[in-house]
This record gives sequence, C-alpha cells and structure tokens, in this order.
Amino acid sequence: MTTETAITTGEVRLSFVNLFTPRANQPGQEPKYSTTILIPKNDFATMQRINAAIEAATQKGVSGVWAGARPAQPRTPIHDGDGVRPNGEAFGPECKGHWVLTASSKQQQAVVGPDMGPIIDQTKVYSGVYGRVNINFFPYSNSGNKGIGAGLGPVQILRDGEALGGRISAEQAFGGNGGSVGFAPAPAPQGYDQIPPQQYGQQPPQQPQYGQQPPVQGGYGQAPQQPQYGQQPPAQPGYGQAPQQYSQPPQQGYGQQPPQQQIDPITGKPLGGGIYGI
Repeated sequence: MTTETAITTGEVRLSFVNLFTPRANQPGQEPKYSTTILIPKNDFATMQRINAAIEAATQKGVSGVWAGARPAQPRTPIHDGDGVRPNGEAFGPECKGHWVLTASSKQQQAVVGPDMGPIIDQTKVYSGVYGRVNINFFPYSNSGNKGIGAGLGPVQILRDGEALGGRISAEQAFGGNGGSVGFAPAPAPQGYDQIPPQQYGQQPPQQPQYGQQPPVQGGYGQAPQQPQYGQQPPAQPGYGQAPQQYSQPPQQGYGQQPPQQQIDPITGKPLGGGIYGI
C-alpha cells in the first residue's frame, strides 16, 4: 500500500509463519493469516518508515475511533527482542538484536518469490526464511484497550535461512539418495509349518485327496505298507514254523496219518501208478 500508514520493510526474518493456513492465537478467536517479523536493529531506514506510519495511524485514531482524545499510552505493535514479551516472558534467541512485531489479516495475502512469481510450493515458506513484508498500521479501540495494530499485506520471500523450531530439509534427514542404498528385505523366518519355496517350472507336491491315504514313508519303527483293497497279503510264518517254500512238497507233520493208497476194486491190489479202470 502507498498510504501514510502502510510501509514495506527491508530484508527481515519471518517466524511463526501462517501465510497459507489461518490460525487462531487463542481458543475461540477468529483464525487469521499471520507472521511474526524480525527487523534488524541496524535497519534504521525500515524503522524510520515504521515510526512515521505509526504516527500517521495515531492521528487517524484521534480523529476517528478515539473520539478526539489521544491515549496517554497507546499500545504499540513494536517490541524489543532483547527485552521481554508483554506477558513478562523473554523472547527467543532468534529475536536478539531485532525489533519484533506480528502482522495479521483475515484475508489471505499474496506470497511471491524474488522474481515476483507466486510461490506454489508451501515448503519454501517457513519460520526462519528471509523476505520483505508490506504492513498497514491502524488504530483500534476494543473493550477499553486503545492502540495501534499491524495489518498483514503481501509478502516477498527473498532467500533461505536457518529454520527455526528444529525444522530440517529432507536432504538433511535422509541424504541425497534417500538412505535406500544397501537395504534389502529381511528373510522370512523358517517355521515348522512353512512350505518351502517352489522353483520356477517345478510342480508343487501333490496333496492327498479326501478319503485317500497319503503315501507311506518308511521310517524307524514304522509298520510296513498295507495291501491295497482286493489284494491278498503275503503269508507270514507262524511262531516256530519254518517259512514255506513253494518249490518243495509239503512235509508231513507230527502225528499226521500218511496218505492211503488207492486199491483196485477188481483185483484187490494197490494201484501202482496206472490209470484207473485199466
């Protein structure tokens, strides 16, 4: 803005940046776009313009919201970074050697880069970055409080700075290659129920169908394979009995009667191996 109450700073440092998303300072307050501005104390030209704009805003207050009376001690938006905040707390170390003020707006303001092009990448605007800010000073009277406020105007980002609040870049956190070199997936633990990996082109082991007996694996203490349905089991020799040899005639057992010879019914003589009836 070009009025007497509006100025544009020289290079300043930004802190508590809320330029893309509005934020409420206290619960229940209206969210606003805002930033805290750190002005080097050796930037006399900027402070001279600020003091002139605050005086012009004071004159507007006397003729306007203050009803012709100048407050004895109107509140000012400028604070000494080497001193303490209005609540008595000390300013942060980044405020040392600076004048500190906070500017806010209900409407989002333009944020541009050094070439005046709009900044799309919001990560380029952070607490600690350097830039220039347009500020409009105005008088207010609210619940008995009278003073000068600072309205936020457009912001120009000039250059990077050391991030405030512990913010680091992705390159600082992970390195240039993202930290992925040398990493490999851990092998899966081998369990008792785990199926071994199948090789390419290899048939998976066949699982027994419902009602089908799985193939018997010979092992220590394991019973021999049972015969299939309809198949006679091999004869096992009894206790104390010699195994039977199929190529030899059976032996006569103890107490067993010898086979009776056949008698010719006509001659009464035993048959000697001839043909019966001849």
